[in-house]
Amino acid sequence: MNESLSTYPGTELTGDGPVKHGERINSLDIMRGVALFGILLMNIAGMGLPKAYGDPTVYGGAEGWDLLAWVTTNMFFEGTMRGMFSLLFGAGIILLASRAEAKSDSVQIADIYYRRNVLLVLFGMAHAYLLLWVGDILFYYAIAALFLFPLRKAAPKTLLIMGLSINVILFTWSFAEREVLLDKHEAYEAALIVKGSEVELDESQSEAIETWEEILKEAKPTDKELQEIIDYRRGGYFGIVKNQAPIVFHFESEIAYRYLVLDAMAFMLIGMALMKSGVLTLTKSRNFYWMLILFGYGIGLAVNGYETRIILDGGFDVLSKSQAEVTYDIGRIGTTAGHLGVLALFCSCNCLHWLKIRLAAVGRMALTNYISHSVIAIFVFTGLGFGLFGALARHQLYYVVFGVWIFQLITSKIWLHHFRFGPLEWCWRSLTYMKKQPMRRVLKD
Repeated sequence: MNESLSTYPGTELTGDGPVKHGERINSLDIMRGVALFGILLMNIAGMGLPKAYGDPTVYGGAEGWDLLAWVTTNMFFEGTMRGMFSLLFGAGIILLASRAEAKSDSVQIADIYYRRNVLLVLFGMAHAYLLLWVGDILFYYAIAALFLFPLRKAAPKTLLIMGLSINVILFTWSFAEREVLLDKHEAYEAALIVKGSEVELDESQSEAIETWEEILKEAKPTDKELQEIIDYRRGGYFGIVKNQAPIVFHFESEIAYRYLVLDAMAFMLIGMALMKSGVLTLTKSRNFYWMLILFGYGIGLAVNGYETRIILDGGFDVLSKSQAEVTYDIGRIGTTAGHLGVLALFCSCNCLHWLKIRLAAVGRMALTNYISHSVIAIFVFTGLGFGLFGALARHQLYYVVFGVWIFQLITSKIWLHHFRFGPLEWCWRSLTYMKKQPMRRVLKD
């Protein structure tokens, strides 16, 4: 028997084609809007500072307000906003596939689904290479989603176990990498002892020293290297593309399959499970969401606090950061669950309706608003605009973030008052369904 959206608690969508305005699930749109804002909160360090995303000692300030900014984002937002966005992407897989299956045959649905995600691969590549954001996530989401279509009818429990199992794999992988790093450090220290005794180093000892020095060089670039990055980022467009293309290629090849595709897939599977069980559509009791908050934050913030303390005590050195990465996936799962509980209670409370309306509008235009973050960053930070790359302290970057939030809260609602989709959403849907979609809102919407 084919599943329809009525199978899933809290959903009441019907019909063919893209989701209409009156068919939206507001809780998902609100959560998506919040997650999108949280992603900018994390991305801004990479957009405005050279090589300082996770290490304030590299550039941008590591004392006072700057250190507080890093601690706050590392404790509450690192990996969790991306995790929330991935959960919602997984929910969207269920919505798209189930809604289409209510009216169409399986071949047509698969055609729509895979065309949609191949298009997203292209959007992601254009975003990374042409709009200059090496931290693009669309590419990885699309690749991960290509593997998940056959699992759309799996039971919530099965999907949840699969998602958590991938996180166990990532935890094990991080632990193994930590052990390899410790072995390299041990070999380096042993080689230094030999070098200090004025005994001639053999080939393996020389290699051990060179290997560790390369690791240190990557973690802590020199002032000259940082200035070179600042110079080309403040320069012309084609110079930035030329310098960043190899970085993007590295991210979308080796890094993609070590970290980001599996990372996205794990949370998408969990999101599919939560969608099917009604968690994301607010059908669970308030006590359920309070328990998510209690246990999620209880585990997540404890782990994140432990990791933050290790890094601070180690002075942001390579070994302390690698130790913190071992438990990274445990902390982010717990904290993301806590965030989900808070957002669910916020969505269901009878308050702040003006804010919910605006956040839902931001979430409905998530693709357009996400890409526009990079467009704004081009004009704020590169030589095409104000050229402020490397000019702001870490905490000052968040003035830009808050400005973008306010701008998108205002403009998203105004845009959707007149149009059914954001401009990129309209483009994506028209290409997916191979038919120009109506753009202007009409009264029945």
